[in-house]
Amino acid sequence: MSDDDPFHRRLHHVASSALSGDTAQTTGMRRVEAISGSTVGSRNLWMGQTHVAASTNSGNHHHGESETAIYVVSGNPSFVFLDEEKGEIRVDTKPGDYIYVPPWVPHREENPDPDNEAVVVISRTTQDAVVVNVPDLTWIGPVAVGTSEVPLQD
Repeated sequence: MSDDDPFHRRLHHVASSALSGDTAQTTGMRRVEAISGSTVGSRNLWMGQTHVAASTNSGNHHHGESETAIYVVSGNPSFVFLDEEKGEIRVDTKPGDYIYVPPWVPHREENPDPDNEAVVVISRTTQDAVVVNVPDLTWIGPVAVGTSEVPLQD
C-alpha cells in the first residue's frame, strides 16, 4: 500500500442492503459478498455471508489455497469432512461457534433443520471467493484452480 493511495487510507462501509450475490456459488447455498476487491478494493481478504436453506447441503467443495474462517450467525449448520481413518466427520454447531477450514480441504455444509435456514459469516485469505466443487470429500492435495498464461517477452 502506498502512502499516496487515499482509497486504502479510509474505512469502507458496506450496508447489508448492498451485499452482492455476484460471487461463486455451490449447489444448496447462496453466497453474498460484503468485503472484496470489487466492493471495497480489498487486496487479500474476502468476507461475506452464506445462507444454507432448510434441509439441504452445500455439495462437496474446497476453497483452493485459501484459509477459511466461519462464524455461525443463526441455525445449527453441520460441517462435514473426511478423516481417512475414521471416515466422514460431522461437526455440529450453534450460533456463536467458529469453524476453521484449512486450504484445499474438501468439505460440505449441511443444514439438517427442516424449517429454518442457517446463516454463517465467512472470511477468506484470498481476495476472491474461491469455490471448487468436487465429486466427494477425498483430499487430493493442492491442485490448480485455474491457470493464466503470460506471454513470454523477447
